[in-house]
Amino acid sequence: MAIERTLSMIKPDGVERNLVGVILSHYEAGGLRIKALRRQQLSLAQGRAFYAVHKKRPFYEELVNYIVRSPVVVSVLEGDNAVTKHRHMMGATNPEEAAADTIRKKYAQSLQENTVHGSDSLENAAWEVSFFFALSEYDYFN
Repeated sequence: MAIERTLSMIKPDGVERNLVGVILSHYEAGGLRIKALRRQQLSLAQGRAFYAVHKKRPFYEELVNYIVRSPVVVSVLEGDNAVTKHRHMMGATNPEEAAADTIRKKYAQSLQENTVHGSDSLENAAWEVSFFFALSEYDYFN
């Protein structure tokens, strides 16, 4: 198995409902290590930049407004096949389609407020981690 790093974000609805600890405990119980962690209020410019890949989609402005409405908690998770493992723990984007034991099934309120974000590939994980963290914040032993 390959040791990987991925970005995890607890979105505004998760932070507002005090789910940070319970969500992070899912990751640790599932074998992922938290290498860096930060609570952060994104600016409008940061929200637009983070979701730039969706700029031409009709939900872009709604997505940006949601992600900047209140703080998020971002973390770098590390472990065997971290990208795939993290995505499995999160569940399907639509909580109605998510498996019973996943974070989105348990805690998401809707498709729009689905509580968590995670990188969908190693390439995106590298970009997303670097969007929020300097290498020195999570790579202090390697």
